[in-house]
Amino acid sequence: MSESPEIKAQMRTPLKGVVLLGVALFLILVWGSAFTMVGVAVRTLAPEWLVAYRMLLAAILVLIYSRVMGHRLPKLKDTRWIWYTIMGVTGASLPFVLLAHGQKTVDSGLTAILVGTMPLITIVLAHFFTSEKLTPLKLVGFLMGFMGIIILFLPKELAFALVNDWQAQLLILAASFCYAATTILASRVPETPSPVGAAMMLMIGAVLSSAWAFGTVGSPPMPNLTALLCVIALGVGSTAIATVTYLWVIDVAGPSVMARINYFVPVCSVILGVALLGEILDWRIFVSLFVILLGVIVSKMDGAD
Repeated sequence: MSESPEIKAQMRTPLKGVVLLGVALFLILVWGSAFTMVGVAVRTLAPEWLVAYRMLLAAILVLIYSRVMGHRLPKLKDTRWIWYTIMGVTGASLPFVLLAHGQKTVDSGLTAILVGTMPLITIVLAHFFTSEKLTPLKLVGFLMGFMGIIILFLPKELAFALVNDWQAQLLILAASFCYAATTILASRVPETPSPVGAAMMLMIGAVLSSAWAFGTVGSPPMPNLTALLCVIALGVGSTAIATVTYLWVIDVAGPSVMARINYFVPVCSVILGVALLGEILDWRIFVSLFVILLGVIVSKMDGAD
């Protein structure tokens, strides 16, 4: 019999030191670079097929990894298939499609701001659906972190206008909610090895996204070299390896740790933009990084992991 979410929370071992730093840096890098790669790929590849190719590649890789590690998928009558079917929709196929469509007209900076609302949504959902209750200091810390994200992407005219391309921005906000809901679901799912959970989640996502692409766009196109490289990088790093790591972190440390890691993803996006795309570096990056780090410190002052 699997443990209840409350018992699982009590059994968690906080990530510390070099392990925490390594996991955090990896997730920040692969997720931070994903915004740029998606933005480049959708210029020549339909968003539906970008998601389908990405999911299919990731599902194959994680299935192979799961078998090499000696794991087997549960029988179809196992209730975990219900959990991971839902998570395959909310944590992979649906938000990937929403983001790919949104990034056809919304730039990567604003996309990062909107996705940056995920930790706040996670904290609120965790208060109601997990044992991780909202405390005043935790709330202040998370709000400070979110303000750091806002500072990072303030336009030069100091106006944050959501009225432009509001439909696309709404799609990205919906994707952020999907990620937050998936984080909560992953903390409550019956105990499952992370490679098996990731394989189930990505298999469902691959089937659904491929069916959606066939039904809405038609036969799969052959991407050009640039789009193909983006698909491979997204499938291997940002989806396959990152999904296994994501589920493992939530299982051993809880959703709040994952939420804090997500604060640094927009910072990574800006650094990569400066280094690879020649984007302009200004004072907002330094101020936002300070505010984000301060928010993390404040959120830990009440004894949180």
